[in-house]
Amino acid sequence: MKSEIQIHDRADLCRIEIEGTIGVPEEWQFETPDSRVATYERFRETLGRIARIESPEVIVEIRSTGGDVNDALLIHDALRALPGRITTRCYGYTASAATIIAQAASPGCREISANALYLIHNSICASEGNAAELAAKVELLRQTDARIAGLYAARSGRPVGEFEVLMAENNGNGRWLSPEEAVGAGLADRVTDEAGGASALTRNLARGWERLLCGIGLRSGQPLPEGRNILHPDSGQELRRKMAEAAAEEARRKALPTRVLPTEDPSYGDPVRTANARAYAEDARRLRK
Repeated sequence: MKSEIQIHDRADLCRIEIEGTIGVPEEWQFETPDSRVATYERFRETLGRIARIESPEVIVEIRSTGGDVNDALLIHDALRALPGRITTRCYGYTASAATIIAQAASPGCREISANALYLIHNSICASEGNAAELAAKVELLRQTDARIAGLYAARSGRPVGEFEVLMAENNGNGRWLSPEEAVGAGLADRVTDEAGGASALTRNLARGWERLLCGIGLRSGQPLPEGRNILHPDSGQELRRKMAEAAAEEARRKALPTRVLPTEDPSYGDPVRTANARAYAEDARRLRK
């Protein structure tokens, strides 16, 4: 996917548009200059332009499924160093390294579209080498995961361990969060485009969020009690117990007595035909009629 960062700087407002892949992935470094969609020199020039922004209001629009963690951290730190108020707005699929940049907003200024999905996960890399070299890569990945989880925790006010668990779900591939879930996890501050613009998928996700809140005894918009969070309410034990009881009750209602159809074992030496063979034989029998 094309990597693109556009900066529209005015005296009163600066708008930064971040689309496509964040930074320059390693596999692009060795392509011919004519085929590259981005270069490190261009990225470094963009960072310099960001660092020189003096507008009192900066809006960062993010439409990206991620990219290079190091480059995302560099953009994050450059935005955090600006003197103005920073607002980040996430659209579409906002994933991986893009969520790091989203955390660069000023307090209360992390926005996410009602039609977006948000993904955080463990860091990944492609590598080759001997056992010692691969072990060093594993250690770097672990340190990177700890650094990212710490960044999320610092902005959300929640324990680092919560984000380590969320990032490690699905064998480290994380989990896509709805806008409401992203806000509930402390990764965004508010959902935008709520008045009439939400898709059917987003509305369904919102209804699921409402059911989740009701399951732990809360209403929409009600603050969480001290020490509780949406990702792991009461360590998840009470919610899992209620869900298991509801599933068991539903299964009991739908349960029917087991019925066995009459059958005859094949005689010794008779071949046992496959389902496909039986279907073909039945088709042939019907055609002969």
